[in-house]
Amino acid sequence: MLADQIILTGRRYLGTPYVFNAPSYRTDMFDCSSFTQYVFGVNGISLPRNSRQQFLVGTPVPLHQIQKGDLLFFTTKKRKKRNGIAKIGHVGIYIGNNQMLHTYRQGKKVTITELNSYWRKNFIGAKRVL
Repeated sequence: MLADQIILTGRRYLGTPYVFNAPSYRTDMFDCSSFTQYVFGVNGISLPRNSRQQFLVGTPVPLHQIQKGDLLFFTTKKRKKRNGIAKIGHVGIYIGNNQMLHTYRQGKKVTITELNSYWRKNFIGAKRVL
């Protein structure tokens, strides 16, 4: 299944450093959207470069119907008060079991995180691109 392949690809980069505005298709560093762009891209699905552009593709999915491989979009402290897609400041990949694969914040690395109350409270939407 393509979702499993995407997750497998993403897991290969666990521990890769986060760098804001990391260039596309570099694998020694990622920001959240260069990570999703790369992982989906090597599996044949072309995504735009940033999280706001990525939010414009795919089919919307309600949070209670997300599946492995769906893109999850969140707001951030800096973007919370903005409107529309300008609110979006983060993207991750849903991997099942209430967890996502993503990278965020300087000093952090590609990691797996539980979709806890913090992430749920900042959730903007999910998109299915598979």
